[in-house]
Amino acid sequence: MCGSVVLFWLCASAVLVRDGLCAPPPPKEAWNYVEVRDGAHMFWWLYHADAGFRELPLVMWLQGGPGGSGSGFGNFEEIGPLDRDLQPRSTSWVKAASVLFVDNPVGTGFSFVDRADGFATDVSMVASDMLVLLQNFFTERPEFQSIPFYIFSESYGGKMAAAISLELTKAVAQGSVKCSFAGVALGDSWISPLDSVMTWGPYLYTTSLLDDSGLADVSGAAEAVKQAVEQQSFLKATELWSVAETVVEQNTNGVNFYNILTQESEDKRRFSAAKDFISLQALRHVSPLQRPSLSQLMNGPIRKKLGIIPQNVTWGGQAEDVFSNMAGDFMKPVVDVVDQLLSAGVNVTVYNGQLDLIVDTLGQEQWVKRLKWDGLPGFSKLRWTPLDDPASQGATGAFYKTYKNFSFYWILKAGHMIPSDQGAMALKMLKMVTQQD
Repeated sequence: MCGSVVLFWLCASAVLVRDGLCAPPPPKEAWNYVEVRDGAHMFWWLYHADAGFRELPLVMWLQGGPGGSGSGFGNFEEIGPLDRDLQPRSTSWVKAASVLFVDNPVGTGFSFVDRADGFATDVSMVASDMLVLLQNFFTERPEFQSIPFYIFSESYGGKMAAAISLELTKAVAQGSVKCSFAGVALGDSWISPLDSVMTWGPYLYTTSLLDDSGLADVSGAAEAVKQAVEQQSFLKATELWSVAETVVEQNTNGVNFYNILTQESEDKRRFSAAKDFISLQALRHVSPLQRPSLSQLMNGPIRKKLGIIPQNVTWGGQAEDVFSNMAGDFMKPVVDVVDQLLSAGVNVTVYNGQLDLIVDTLGQEQWVKRLKWDGLPGFSKLRWTPLDDPASQGATGAFYKTYKNFSFYWILKAGHMIPSDQGAMALKMLKMVTQQD
């Protein structure tokens, strides 16, 4: 067998063979469903750390969207042991932690609902569902109860992670969830949507992607979003946010919201054919997380490997419904939740990509400066510290500041999906946040 080439690890006990050499077996894995509410089924997938799970932390990864799948995009495009072509990933996070991917909210990825009224409609409902899953997970796997548990997130996943972390902190204190919660990391996170939108214009202008007229157009569209938010008209604000994105696209000739150095590669005809602003936003921000090649992988070999996916469930099939049901909650900020986490002594990390537009670093810095946390003055006085780029000797890969239980990482040369753009730097940050480096 060692003389052949095996491209898939479809059997969990198979030995991976490539280029005539026997490689170690894949990481120990487990996966299952939890019914978090009647008719609402959430899927999770666990990889044990390469070096042994008892010596390393457990990290739960939450994708954005809402409607993006951690078991798919986060796993095979960002931090899992294998990439989309099922080749080993040199910067996989299983080198430094056990990783738990959860398709959250229900309806995302392989998660599904039985009825149309089963989708979550706000982050409070998302947090409640996740607490049921975590209670089940740690009860069924008591070996992880004493292991440091971190929540890492990306994009809208960060908004959900903040709410989940606050409820988890309460549940641990009450004893209803038995785990060693050690902190939350908010990556390019939708914590204060308005701060992101209001800084799009200045950020694009200073990077020569808008002229004076374009800046005026984008700033005007952003101001309309601001007025809707101030009036607490959050569904209207989501619609106007969609309009603002269209104004950005028109004035930049299609800049990519996930990395300003590239142009949007999606077929614009699909965007123009969208039936409403919800459909348009799902196309913009959920479709890139489930491109055809990834969908084929998840609905083909991976579905076969897992062996528990119901016949009527398609990976990503309910993603637009997930997004549309959260539309009224989409533009609501959760800065106050971050403040509560910091006041409760929870370790909070913010990390952001230099080239991200949808959640630009300028916007992240704006809401951080408004925190009511009593450590903010001390944090603000600190100078940042440069970090070497592990993938480029002599180059700076990031800057960071840490004060008490709050850290901020500025990741250079990365867009919205930091582990995809700067995998080595993301892995180094993971080790630092989890106190391994």
